[in-house]
Amino acid sequence: MIFPQLARFTDIALLLLRVMVGIVFVTSGWNHLKGPTARSKDIGMSKGFTIFLGAAEVAGSLGVFFGVLTQLAAAGLILIVLGAIQKKIFVWRTGFWGKSGTNGWSYDTMLVIMNLVILTTGGGNLSLLK
Repeated sequence: MIFPQLARFTDIALLLLRVMVGIVFVTSGWNHLKGPTARSKDIGMSKGFTIFLGAAEVAGSLGVFFGVLTQLAAAGLILIVLGAIQKKIFVWRTGFWGKSGTNGWSYDTMLVIMNLVILTTGGGNLSLLK
């Protein structure tokens, strides 16, 4: 390790990672919940599934954000994002970067990796429930 003195900030870095993931997913989930009819048309899913998806994203984001059942929440969010990646690749035929360079599945892949770090580390020691 080149900078071993930085290891003391691991829990803070993991907290910041959890906060970022939480913000991304709570806003996404809230968008599903506040307008499920329009959102269901956008993503090509039923209104009921869109509401379920939004609730699952909000619940997972709050778990990750506050460190409550963190690993379970991160695993659930990974499954949600893998579903989105599957839809982008096989249904919408979107490339890694997408047509504009920002609407592909590169962003989703980063979210999978971020949640994988949370899943494998437990999200660090700065949480409400360990």
